[in-house]
Amino acid sequence: MSREKLIVAFLSLVVVASGADLLTDLSQGASRIHLIQETILLSFAFTILIWLFVENVHKKREIANLKAELESVQTLPTPQSAELVTARKQLGEAINTQFTEWKLSQSERDVGLLLIKGFSLKEIALLRGTAEKTIRQQASSIYQKSGLAGRHVLAAWFIEDLL
Repeated sequence: MSREKLIVAFLSLVVVASGADLLTDLSQGASRIHLIQETILLSFAFTILIWLFVENVHKKREIANLKAELESVQTLPTPQSAELVTARKQLGEAINTQFTEWKLSQSERDVGLLLIKGFSLKEIALLRGTAEKTIRQQASSIYQKSGLAGRHVLAAWFIEDLL
């Protein structure tokens, strides 16, 4: 179970338990201060629960938009020139060869390609369905293994001589 789902489950339990306790306290004539405390706790938990729900909806929309953007890039017309087709193929082979030399894992290779394509760490995390911290660690590992300073240097490393 993911951390977010665990938090949502816990907050849902708090909301239900607090609501039931508040109703019980109301029927038994509990003090106003106690009722106010219960109402504040219930409101706070419910507000956070709604906030998490809204964040989840926004995250799903962003993922869908990123996937659509990625698909639209992948469906762009391919170059008709034999020279461009050959150059693109050779660049892809060069990237794979270099990634092999740097001994990148498959996940690092995937992240590396997305970095070269210009995606941000947050976008890569959303596309891959992992935490941004994980992508940041993988990117750091790529930079360390390659001896390069960052994403821009990584991209430039492959295209500098082409220009």
